[in-house]
Amino acid sequence: MATFNTELARKGPVLLLRDITRGDDPQIAAVVEVLVATAPDIVALQGFDYDLTGEALRAFAAALAEAGLDYPHVFAARPNTGLHTGLDMDGNGRLAEARDAQGYGYFSGQGGMAVMSRYPIITNEVQDFSSLLWKDMPDPMLPERGGAAFPSDKVQAIQRLSTTAHWVVPVEVPGIGRVSLLTFHASPPVFDGVEDLNGRRNHDEIIFWQHFLDGVFGASPRESFVLLGDANQDPRAGEGIKDAIGWLLTDERMQDARPRGDGSAMATGDPFDTADWDTPRPGNLRVDYVLPSKDWIIVDAGVYWPTGPEGETVARASRHRLVWVDLER
Repeated sequence: MATFNTELARKGPVLLLRDITRGDDPQIAAVVEVLVATAPDIVALQGFDYDLTGEALRAFAAALAEAGLDYPHVFAARPNTGLHTGLDMDGNGRLAEARDAQGYGYFSGQGGMAVMSRYPIITNEVQDFSSLLWKDMPDPMLPERGGAAFPSDKVQAIQRLSTTAHWVVPVEVPGIGRVSLLTFHASPPVFDGVEDLNGRRNHDEIIFWQHFLDGVFGASPRESFVLLGDANQDPRAGEGIKDAIGWLLTDERMQDARPRGDGSAMATGDPFDTADWDTPRPGNLRVDYVLPSKDWIIVDAGVYWPTGPEGETVARASRHRLVWVDLER
């Protein structure tokens, strides 16, 4: 099992498909190399542009197959990134900007998510919580400025919780049975003002999974699940409200393998980091997670952060590093 924020987001619709089919894009080639080198059976991707017919995702799967890594089963659904609202969502007096979408994006689907798998994905049983309104969360940490709703009551009435998406994706794994992938990509807890809109949203996007596992949004799996994705939150360093990620890493229903990477250890002395941003701020952080339920046996785990020539490849692919966990029953 793996999660990987590929950062394969382009500045306009169809451009990712163009770059994949041309076959000469160095970043795409590097992402392919990372996936081939690690060869996860199932991988959740973030930062991958969504299109309605799935052409880019199928083209990417074909590029991987040509490189020797076959994913016959893929899934993606429309994310909230770039989803037009018609409102001034950030309260700056202007409309139709990237910040005025349900999730930051210049076009619908920019920087979406996808799942690729060697095993069948039960697509007709996927649960998509991306349309859940933020105000409908239990005890939502909605932003305020000066005691008033920010940026407006009208905005808060339609604001969705998910910056990108929250999915529960079931996969039928031979010899094991149904495995539920709880996957998401949360907002970065920065790029806002004193109202801390993004910091609060990030907190609630993470804490959503606690409510889900508690059964607030209907039946939830008790075993054979893996929570994975980009939480955009480090438990110790960087910006943001830390209690949600603290819960995520200590909840008794899951286990944290604490994956390590050699490259991160050499760069900062912290082997648990998963993303390499410009220093000094925010620097290297642990923001990408694969957290299996307690019934799994963890065989091994790691952050794919090699040194040498391979390290140059992963740096060219993305600022994020692929995080993997080997599991058995």
